[in-house]
Amino acid sequence: MIKTFSITDLNLASVLLTLEYKLVELDRTNIKKVVFLFEDDGTIQGITSKYWENKVKLPALSLLSNQKNLKSRIYNNE
Repeated sequence: MIKTFSITDLNLASVLLTLEYKLVELDRTNIKKVVFLFEDDGTIQGITSKYWENKVKLPALSLLSNQKNLKSRIYNNE
């Protein structure tokens, strides 16, 4: 069984995608929020902490591209 990490924050999900964490699923059980489920290899919590401390450095174009792709998946029900 795959261990997963779930979040609802689009920006954090974009960061995780940019850092090449695998997005397992978009959970739409709650009609008001999409939950992003990422495969957790044991390091994702540390990256999340760094994100909230504003200590993650990423290429801006990759980050924005991943955010745009996530929005497309959300609004196109993929």
